[in-house]
Amino acid sequence: MRHCINCCIQLLAHDTHTQQVGCRGGPPPSLQACSACRGENKILFHVDSKQMNLLAVLEVRTEGNESWGGFLRFKKGKRCSLVFVLVIMTLVMASYILSGVHQELLIPSPFHYGGFPGNPGVMDGEGPGDLKEHHHQPSASNLSYMKDYPSIKLIINSITARIEFTTRQLPDLEDLKKQEVHMFSVIPRKFLPNSKSPCWYEEFAGRNTTDPYLTNSYVLYSRRFRSTFDTLRKAFWGHLSHTNGKHFRLRCLPHFYIIGQPKCGTTDLYDRLRLHPEVKFSAIKEPHWWTRKRFGIVRLRDGLRDRYPVEDYLDLFDLAAHQIHRGLQASSAREQSEMNRIIIGEASASTMWDNNAWTFFYENSTDGEPPFLIQDFIHAFQPHAKLIVMLRDPVERLYSDYLYFASSNKSADDFHEKVAEALQLFESCLLEGSLRACAYNNTLNNAMPVRLQVGLYAVYLMDWLSVFSKEQFLILRLEDHASNVKSTMHRVFEFLNLGPLSEKQEALMTKSPASNARRPEDRSLGPMWPVTQRLLQDFYEPFNARLVQVLADEAFAWKKT
Repeated sequence: MRHCINCCIQLLAHDTHTQQVGCRGGPPPSLQACSACRGENKILFHVDSKQMNLLAVLEVRTEGNESWGGFLRFKKGKRCSLVFVLVIMTLVMASYILSGVHQELLIPSPFHYGGFPGNPGVMDGEGPGDLKEHHHQPSASNLSYMKDYPSIKLIINSITARIEFTTRQLPDLEDLKKQEVHMFSVIPRKFLPNSKSPCWYEEFAGRNTTDPYLTNSYVLYSRRFRSTFDTLRKAFWGHLSHTNGKHFRLRCLPHFYIIGQPKCGTTDLYDRLRLHPEVKFSAIKEPHWWTRKRFGIVRLRDGLRDRYPVEDYLDLFDLAAHQIHRGLQASSAREQSEMNRIIIGEASASTMWDNNAWTFFYENSTDGEPPFLIQDFIHAFQPHAKLIVMLRDPVERLYSDYLYFASSNKSADDFHEKVAEALQLFESCLLEGSLRACAYNNTLNNAMPVRLQVGLYAVYLMDWLSVFSKEQFLILRLEDHASNVKSTMHRVFEFLNLGPLSEKQEALMTKSPASNARRPEDRSLGPMWPVTQRLLQDFYEPFNARLVQVLADEAFAWKKT
């Protein structure tokens, strides 16, 4: 008995004791159609991924002193009809229970994978604590989604067949200058020789009553940064150099960048590394200037604001610049040595991958690929910059990202459906464009319900290696960092040529709890469904394989994490 039977029994106890019994989808001829059935309050079964509405409404309305006594006054024929319907219901329910169907009651309908438009243009925080596993019993939803695996696997196979890693065409320096005229007029091509960080002196034309940060966009657009700039403001006038009646301030760029990736432990690495006395970070942990703020982007979906000039970005390094300035001006060789060892860092996790703004500002695109990337401009000023990347299994990264950024209705079911939708969108893009064009496609990235593209590590790293040498990178894995923090930090110290720490300093740095770990309420949701994990592993496998090839390290295949 696999027919969908929707039955509605409505007992109306009015003064006239009118009774109606109706069925849709196979009622006995003697019964009248029930006009009260509207789909509310239905008891739902899912069988073979289809809803079955067995009993829609059992509703009794009374007026005055009427009661269930009205039921006893049914005519004999009507009572027999009611009993007949109830027997049919019981038999149907028993048949599905005995047949071993394991679908749940009252679960949402499965996600239906329909076609998406071929042209995506028509569519309008991470920590080692995340790696602790949760063991939950599989639910019926996971079992039902297993049936979707073959259809989604076809989508992944289509994507894999179209993956082609190509070498990008590098822009000329003159083309870069045309795109960022003001930036090239502010930042010099040569820096002070006795500073490890790229620094230079710049004339300050303001008076001693002038607020040097009055027009800084970070202050204007965010209240939470105002206390930070109050501190900068108080220290500013005591760290100027005076020559021939003119005032000069020391300007600096970072010596190294932690460039990615989100939800891969960059916050934890930042919090530990800033405890080293020779490391000074920007006043704000993630300025996102190279990728977003210089284009006037806070959130791309909110539109563009005024662009943050490069001076606003340089202001963030003033506290570090003050210490470097003090060392440059020091009379004792010891103080000079201490201050000259200071290096400046910046840790925006969007730097490696986020080039979403290019479509708004750059022309002369080739096949939908951006003509300029973030690293082109950083390299133009800092060809010797050091770059640190923290990565993690992209499958786990995506789930952590989802839990962190999703605002409501978070669940393994919801994540599975969003992953399926994102895969369809990505495939639609690849049907028309190159892998690089899709990775940097701002319309696609905004349309995808989960940030699938952030885990395409090989695509981004290869583009960075097109302008920087491999020796300028330190590539870390969150899994290694979580299992041995001390070892990871020693690798970072060696890479940045930092001095040794005392036992007390090292203990403080390595034994402190993980930063930005998964929130308790997110931990209670448990892991993603195994079928979702399998689909994502299939999707990311060719990208991980290429990453292994580039880095010559099998650990980045994440076969055993």
